[in-house]
Amino acid sequence: MSPDTHLVHPDAAEQAVIQTLPLFEMMRMRAATTARRHPQHGFAAPERDSHWRWVNQFTHTHRRLGPQDKEVVSPNNDTVYSNAWLDLSEGPVLIESPDMGDRYWTLGLLDAWTNPFAYVGRRTTGNRPQRTLVHGPGWQGTVPPEVTQVIAAPGHDVWLIGRILVEDDGPDAQQVQRLQAALRMQRLDGSDAAMRVDTGIDGRDIRVPDATTYRRVVDAALAGNPPPEGETLAWPPACEALAAALPAVYEHLRTAGQPHDLGGGWAIPVMVRTHWGDDWLTRARIARNFIGALGMDEAMYPTAEVDADGSVLDGAHRYELRFAPGCGPQVGAFWSLTMYRRSDCLFVANPIDRYSIGDRTPGLVHGPDGSLAIRLQAEDPGPGFNWLPAPAGEPFYVVLRLYQPQEAHLALRFDYPPIRRL
Repeated sequence: MSPDTHLVHPDAAEQAVIQTLPLFEMMRMRAATTARRHPQHGFAAPERDSHWRWVNQFTHTHRRLGPQDKEVVSPNNDTVYSNAWLDLSEGPVLIESPDMGDRYWTLGLLDAWTNPFAYVGRRTTGNRPQRTLVHGPGWQGTVPPEVTQVIAAPGHDVWLIGRILVEDDGPDAQQVQRLQAALRMQRLDGSDAAMRVDTGIDGRDIRVPDATTYRRVVDAALAGNPPPEGETLAWPPACEALAAALPAVYEHLRTAGQPHDLGGGWAIPVMVRTHWGDDWLTRARIARNFIGALGMDEAMYPTAEVDADGSVLDGAHRYELRFAPGCGPQVGAFWSLTMYRRSDCLFVANPIDRYSIGDRTPGLVHGPDGSLAIRLQAEDPGPGFNWLPAPAGEPFYVVLRLYQPQEAHLALRFDYPPIRRL
């Protein structure tokens, strides 16, 4: 386990919470992001406060998020989302995806312990029409001939997070909406895969759970999602010890973020490929603060909160981020730099409605030597500059999103230029 200033030697109850917290938080997210209503079959339960939801069906966002959207912190401004939770306890699910042309897209699959264990999409399986069979442990059935790939999930519960690149809020967004509508789930016999489940929890309640709720949710999740191979779990702890451990661990994880320092004021909060291994403390911290993070082969998110001198970035000042000639981000798909207000981690409303800038931004201006300079400031710098508007008089941070990062980034050899105050 990674060393830590407070939980270097957690007691047995704290250790149990550290190990199982990802499982609880995944079940909380399942309750929060699954649909109460099915388009054909109606509500999962008639009571408004019921915890019953539909799984094995897609839900979609059809537009890029903007400053008016406040439900998700640090959202991306590049893709729309297609979200689904799979329950494989009653058999496999067949996922049908259409021809995506040359567009970036990915369906990332996370197990109940937050391991990003598999992908379907541009990087891994291509953009042709596909039929993906996902099954749980112990399934021994026959794979139909039309299936293009088979994914064996380590447990019965899987979070599928889909992202599809969208270039604008007009014609391209409409085309992407048609692609989302072509994403379907069914059983091997062709019937609708959707099923009702009792999530057992109010997903909107983000407070530290009480010991009774925590144990009940974890017990239910463990029944279909045993610990990863090689991980030993001492569960459950005594009720009194669990009640004391929960607030201590949750509060510590909230304040103990330890991103990987990349130099120049840049850091990366999440570094995982396909499995967290035995780094249970980092796994718990990510589940607490960045749940849903995909593996770094798919995307990396270097983040800067300070300038070249170590001072907090603030919209009261003007800054420049300059990539030297031939030294821009090295990606297999695309990259973008996104601006966030530090007070609420949301987009900054501005007169040009620009919340991110990157290699796909129309009218991007390069220097005579091929360098790329981006101005980060509240006021318009005028023509001839690449401007990413900052909040006036407020601290901010930026995230450099790298989709399909190449080896220099993956091996942490890329030299990230510092953000310099002008």
